[in-house]
Amino acid sequence: MQKLQILRSERGRVVAAAVMVMVGSLGIQTSSSLSASLFDALKPIPVSSMRMLVAAIVMLALVRPKLTGRSKGEWLGIVVYGLAMAAMNICLYSAIDRIPMGVAVTLEFLGPCVVALAGSHHWREGLCAIVALAGVGLISFTPGGYFNPTGYLFALGSAFCFGLYTLFADKVGKSGSGLDGLSLSVTVAALATLPISIGHATHVTPSQWGIIAASAALGVVIPYTMDTLSGRITSARVVGTLFSIDPAMSVVIAALILRQTITLMAVSGIIVVSFAGALLIWASGGNGANGEANEVSSKNPVPLNHNENERETE
Repeated sequence: MQKLQILRSERGRVVAAAVMVMVGSLGIQTSSSLSASLFDALKPIPVSSMRMLVAAIVMLALVRPKLTGRSKGEWLGIVVYGLAMAAMNICLYSAIDRIPMGVAVTLEFLGPCVVALAGSHHWREGLCAIVALAGVGLISFTPGGYFNPTGYLFALGSAFCFGLYTLFADKVGKSGSGLDGLSLSVTVAALATLPISIGHATHVTPSQWGIIAASAALGVVIPYTMDTLSGRITSARVVGTLFSIDPAMSVVIAALILRQTITLMAVSGIIVVSFAGALLIWASGGNGANGEANEVSSKNPVPLNHNENERETE
């Protein structure tokens, strides 16, 4: 009976994490589509920088994190996490400016896959990685493919930063309430790009500021919070696997908001990458349900209904 309750509790955590990651993914992809509408007027890097600045102001006002009582290790994690956020967003937006959003987000998802592959010890994880690369080939090099050297370079840069994001998200999310460290990391990201934000702020119209503010809430505040909270109630392995929804979500949102469509072959490639990536991350993360349950209980001693467990994303 006790074992059944443990399994139900674990299943509940995974379901809750899945809902959080899905909400975060919907927010991020909607935010990216809104931001892309400003690229012609303001360019991708300034849009990303100003969006992060607005998000930092909102999070500092809502969370009010404490600056004292933190170890050097905590501050290092906060700073690296913030710098990874800033670089990840700039690279992704620069990629979306050159290649379809669904393709850019799919390439970005390779980052967590590489992190999982680096920690694997079995041939089946390597096979998953090969299948994922085959999916990239379907997107890029088949008739009607979307290979663009500069766009791919930025997308792979975003993938590298997404890998760092996933490594440090768990560390920052598990310290304190999770949200205090997250708000400081978002502030680090905003400060890192502040010269760009200040240099372009005077050229932004009120209506454009409205889009940037909406993008900041949908693409930073909500999804990064969802990522952080989901990481507190389940394992990094589960959250990383759930991130495989991002490529499919990006295709749907880009079609609805940007009226951006891609070939069926590219859609097939995105499905292959998402599926292979999810299998890779899951297979490399542990040894069955018991191991997963032990990981959850050891990393997350705080019960679900605690006040502090009210993503976010990497």
